[in-house]
Amino acid sequence: MSKTPRLKGLRQFLDPEQQRAWLAGKAKLRDAEERNDEPELRFKFAPRLHKLMRLPQAPEVLKLFALYGRAAIPIPRKTERYYWSVSCLPSSAGKPLIRVNASWMELFTLYADGEGIRARFIVHLSDFTTDHSPAENRVDEAFLRRSVAAPEDAGWFFVKGADIFGVTIRGSVSIRKFLKNRRALRGIRNFNLTHMNRGRNAYQASHCYSVADYMVGG
Repeated sequence: MSKTPRLKGLRQFLDPEQQRAWLAGKAKLRDAEERNDEPELRFKFAPRLHKLMRLPQAPEVLKLFALYGRAAIPIPRKTERYYWSVSCLPSSAGKPLIRVNASWMELFTLYADGEGIRARFIVHLSDFTTDHSPAENRVDEAFLRRSVAAPEDAGWFFVKGADIFGVTIRGSVSIRKFLKNRRALRGIRNFNLTHMNRGRNAYQASHCYSVADYMVGG
């Protein structure tokens, strides 16, 4: 008698139909009421939040992180740490302030950019090409420039690996506009589903609960 394959990743909580509905923005998923907390881990990384809070960008960084998480991470309470995590990294100029990961992959990073903020999204290239192919010469540059407040706020780069692409957005106004664009958000969600379905998050040990509070509550 053959054994039933063990489900991995989000498939343990959401069936394919639910995932497709969420991807299309047609489903409001029911999340867990309680969070799993690890007091030792919370205590270990709490000083990093305190360091972040001394930066002028901190209030907006935390608001943007909360917006991203609520828009782009399915059932964040139920999947916290084990299927996604946030690292707080306010060390020096040019370095990330916070980063969201799933599986072995970076999903979203916020940086200080002078007195402002810059975001980096890792997505599937095929969601941001004119013909939905993973062809580098088919990047939909016009769409990317339209999806932000000013065309010069959008940038992009190619990432090693099949169908992987990086988008950079400068300024909190443009980051918000990008996250609220239907096509851009679908692309962000699609990439996040891919990696949250791959299994357990490799960055569990660096999860900063104190930052995650701003997205999923205390």
